[in-house]
Amino acid sequence: MSGREAGHQPAAEADTLEVVPGKNRENLEGWVPELAQVEELRAALEQAFDYRGDVLITRKDGSTVEGYVFDRRSGRNLEDSCVRILPKNGGGKVSVSYAEIAALAFTGRDMAAGKSWETWVRQYWEKRAAGEHISLHPEELE
Repeated sequence: MSGREAGHQPAAEADTLEVVPGKNRENLEGWVPELAQVEELRAALEQAFDYRGDVLITRKDGSTVEGYVFDRRSGRNLEDSCVRILPKNGGGKVSVSYAEIAALAFTGRDMAAGKSWETWVRQYWEKRAAGEHISLHPEELE
């Protein structure tokens, strides 16, 4: 049995297999979704959970909370569902029922935008081909 039959790949071929497509990320910064329907609210809050920037939630009573959505709990109805936020201005975690939400805006810069695996791999190979020293350490956070 050859190495190929045993599941081993030659090094050159293995390098090409390292790149797989990742999740396409939308640019949501500045987006204010329409929340007319229950499904639109739920979909927008799922996107807010995946977003790596701040969101601004306006409650039906007019109060607001801005911060990072770190959790959401989807129940049978809006009253049983909530989103949990780490407020931008500090303080403790805030929980907001879906039923209380009047508006949602993606206000902060998405910290994951442009930092895809595909981009990193392309830059890695470009630097390597140019003979540059390659560092495998993570980038500094802003």
